[in-house]
Amino acid sequence: MQGIIEGLKVEGKNLSAAKGSPYYWLGDTKSIAFEEDALRQALMDFKRPVMVVVHENRIGLTTQGSISTTATVGALPMMGWAVPVAPDTLGNPTFYSTYGTRYAYYGGAMANGISSAEMVIALGKAGFMGSFGSAGLVPARIEAAIQTVQQALPEGPYAFNLINSPNEPALEQRGADLYLTHGIRTVEASAYVDLTVPLVLYRASGLGTDAAGNLVIKNRIIAKVSRKEVARRFLEPAADDILDQLVKENKITELQARLARQVPVADDITVEADSGGHTDNRPLVGLLPTMLTLRDEIQAKYDYPVPVRIGAAGGVSTPASALAAFVMGADYIVTGSVNQACVESGATDHTRLLLAQADMADVIMAPAADMFEMGVKVQLLKRGTLFPLRAQKLYELYTRYNSIEEIPLAEREKQERLVFKRDFNLIWEDVVKFFSERDPRQIERAERDPKQKMALIFRWYLGLSSRWAVIGEKGREMDYQIWCGPSMGTFNDWTRSTYLNDPGSRHVVDVALHLLSGAAYLYRLRMLTMQGVQVPPGLEAYLPAVSLI
Repeated sequence: MQGIIEGLKVEGKNLSAAKGSPYYWLGDTKSIAFEEDALRQALMDFKRPVMVVVHENRIGLTTQGSISTTATVGALPMMGWAVPVAPDTLGNPTFYSTYGTRYAYYGGAMANGISSAEMVIALGKAGFMGSFGSAGLVPARIEAAIQTVQQALPEGPYAFNLINSPNEPALEQRGADLYLTHGIRTVEASAYVDLTVPLVLYRASGLGTDAAGNLVIKNRIIAKVSRKEVARRFLEPAADDILDQLVKENKITELQARLARQVPVADDITVEADSGGHTDNRPLVGLLPTMLTLRDEIQAKYDYPVPVRIGAAGGVSTPASALAAFVMGADYIVTGSVNQACVESGATDHTRLLLAQADMADVIMAPAADMFEMGVKVQLLKRGTLFPLRAQKLYELYTRYNSIEEIPLAEREKQERLVFKRDFNLIWEDVVKFFSERDPRQIERAERDPKQKMALIFRWYLGLSSRWAVIGEKGREMDYQIWCGPSMGTFNDWTRSTYLNDPGSRHVVDVALHLLSGAAYLYRLRMLTMQGVQVPPGLEAYLPAVSLI
């Protein structure tokens, strides 16, 4: 469709269109939309193709009629068209079939139950998948969530988070054992830098064959990664040494070990870009194509029956960003920060209000509680809290001194008074009680190493700050640790003039439906503009007008 027709108007706006097109439209001219609201409705008639036609020197859109290559009587010249694209057609169909979802979208895990059972259930009932945020929770709390979710979603879809705990390996093992015991068929593996025995055990113990001898995978893994070297470990089969160890310990069979050498460790790789929590602050536009290329390279080597899917997370909080991820090749998308701001999350009203006020620049990196000694940082909200600055100060003290006793008395008293609000000796008593139930080896190590003892005392504050934010601990508001990415500010900008500006109106399913509906809308719009069609400025944005639930 070459050439330009000039001077045509739609609601007073200039449009350009391809001239001399060999395509024509046949249908009832009453179905052609010219007014802006009607044009928008045509673009949102997702299940039908939308056609751009010229009628009486006006350009309009219609989803009715048919296309012809013959200029018959009554046929109108076509300037372009966009194919049907709906929220439930975006992404890779194998994601839908593997997890039993209606959409190629899931709500990522957020620690301490922020991705709550209520959120997982709401998403599951609407055809989305949600991942319960089990990190930081004791086994009894996770088990209670499993029972709640399984009762509400006996057939799924849902996932539970399995987080790597290099400083507390027993905690990871308990989580994997719990999931195997209760038949959790999908885990979202996060914060891994290498494969671990519990993770491989979970994967391999779910492998088998059917009556015809075909491979059956019962335990699915979605690995959340941001580095190529880590992604490679999940894209390839499990390491022989781990499989041999599990066979020797009679935890898996010889058959399961053989099958594990034929499949990747993960079914899906979620490429985590600039997100809340653990993040390398990578740009999605660079990271996603890199991971897709790596996947294709490894697929060519192993020729898996079903290639590992690559999803996108981190920065996905508007229709435009969701569409960008799909167009770049993402098989599915994952949201996080925006879900924390929804009423179903485990966050308090106070936290959700802070999130609703956040701008893109209102985030900062600060030391992580679970990998404090390694210097790992997480991305947090800095608006309305002093936690990031206080946490960074504790890490500086940790790197400078070898024990609590080496810290100058004035500094120590300042931390006890302003930050911990308790004597370090009393805090140590709490730490001993906590790890005696959770992982006694931590206490044994700390008794031998004064620096490790200092780390555990500092982690008391870092760990509880997340819990205080979840339960709304009074008097600790300035110590709240709120994981958040810059996408929260982008979401707030997008919804500022809509009903979703109110934190109380943000529901996780409604947000998800608007993100996908907006992505489908913008996809069709971009198809038209790339054919030379110029639309009124009022059509350029998709804004949530009414609730979709």
